[in-house]
Amino acid sequence: MPAEATAEGARARSAAEAAHAALKALILDNALPPGSQRLESELALQLGLSRTPVREAMVRLQQEGLVAITPRHGMRVLPIAAADMREIYAVLTALEPMAAELLARRADPGAGLGRLEQACDAMEAALAAEDRRGWAAADEAFHLGLAELCGNRRLAGMVMQVWEQSHRARLFTLQQRPLPARSTAEHRRVLQAIAAGEAERAHTLYRRHRARSGAELVSLIERSGLAWL
Repeated sequence: MPAEATAEGARARSAAEAAHAALKALILDNALPPGSQRLESELALQLGLSRTPVREAMVRLQQEGLVAITPRHGMRVLPIAAADMREIYAVLTALEPMAAELLARRADPGAGLGRLEQACDAMEAALAAEDRRGWAAADEAFHLGLAELCGNRRLAGMVMQVWEQSHRARLFTLQQRPLPARSTAEHRRVLQAIAAGEAERAHTLYRRHRARSGAELVSLIERSGLAWL
């Protein structure tokens, strides 16, 4: 294959990846909120890209369940219903405690937990400052760090896939939830159990935390009557 063609293909893939990453970030952070309708041409102009990589990105986002594509009408950002969140948290409640248990069963369970320690510290500092967005970022760092550190790549991949789907709802309801003092304390207790090598306790504590927090979020969504659901 000629070098020019190879280079052109690499540029096209790079543009499509950039378009996908940019649009996905806008959707997950609710900059493109549920129900938003955008034409392909509008998105291309907004991102400073041609329409072809934007079209490819839209197809990927549809496959990921974030948007619906309608011919001549571009894409519409899909809502997340309470039923979706129940399913997502059921998956997280099954998988994340297993990640905590795997970490606690290592030969040296207290080693390499700096990311989780920093996340707990950041949650506690954000809680004291009533910085909800800072707390949410630290909470996400804890959960994703746990998945990545557990040593099971497939488990980590599944957790991260459904975690992304819950991100929008968590941010959307962030200001309506009480300050997360209980959740912050639960994260610290899970970390202490992992560091102590208490695998069963780490699993139990994490499962209780995830089940409780999921039920709280779903209940808030149901009570709020938000128009986007």
